[in-house]
Amino acid sequence: MYKSSLGSRMFDLFNGLFMLLLVVVMLYPFMHVVAISLSTPEAISAGKVGWLPKGFNMEGYRYVLNRADLWIAYRNTLLYTAGSCFFVLLFTSLMAYPLAVREFKAQKAILFYLVVTMFFNGGIIPTFLVIRELNLLNTFWVMVLPGAVSAFTVIIFRTFFRAIPYEYRESAFMDGANDFRILFSIYMPLSKPLLATFGLFTMVAAWNEWFSALIYLKNENLFPVQILLRKILILEQFADSGSSSGVVRMEGNISPRNIQMAVTLVAMFPILVVYPFAQKYFVKGIMIGGIKG
Repeated sequence: MYKSSLGSRMFDLFNGLFMLLLVVVMLYPFMHVVAISLSTPEAISAGKVGWLPKGFNMEGYRYVLNRADLWIAYRNTLLYTAGSCFFVLLFTSLMAYPLAVREFKAQKAILFYLVVTMFFNGGIIPTFLVIRELNLLNTFWVMVLPGAVSAFTVIIFRTFFRAIPYEYRESAFMDGANDFRILFSIYMPLSKPLLATFGLFTMVAAWNEWFSALIYLKNENLFPVQILLRKILILEQFADSGSSSGVVRMEGNISPRNIQMAVTLVAMFPILVVYPFAQKYFVKGIMIGGIKG
């Protein structure tokens, strides 16, 4: 039986208390948002809401969920998130595979080009001009294609692929498989932790993306949920300050703060649900992808 020393037990105790403190620090703001979304307008105005709701008020959620534009924005965001995840994993794998193959002669030149793009970029205006010339403005593809390949992600994928025994590729070639078959039948299945990790990273980034939509989209039917969230937060902030520019105040049982917090929680709910299921792949995917080989 392993017998820990006093110093080891003290370290474990300190570690546990420190982690508990971190949980409280990170959980309190979330609980505060939930509490405000469910509290009565009187309690919110008096500043009495902490991490538990004062009263029970679902009017903020009713107001948000009855908006037709919310469901349109949800549909758009789901499509953007799924499309971004698919194209990032596909294009990154297609680019990383030849860079992991020993026989590919242009490896160093392409890797040098990738590293340069990590330090230098054209900026917002040149990027906007390129997207306009490609006729991507106000289309679904402007939210999916421009960020489909990242130099950092390609390098991580290449490192992961190089860690896969090279004999697998040689054996597949002897059996008549080509590079596409090797990539999709051998390398991709063996890279599930990596794909799950970067797939979730991409999903979170795509779900929270709003700046690209603000610049490239003018059609409200293409707006993602984050743009709608921004719109509601700004309008309700005007309403909360008494400005006539905001949403009309609802009397009695609803406050603009109810609406702000309710729409915030509705917007983050899908990611909160998906995140725990892919968490087990994080450490394995990142650590294996970070081994130099």
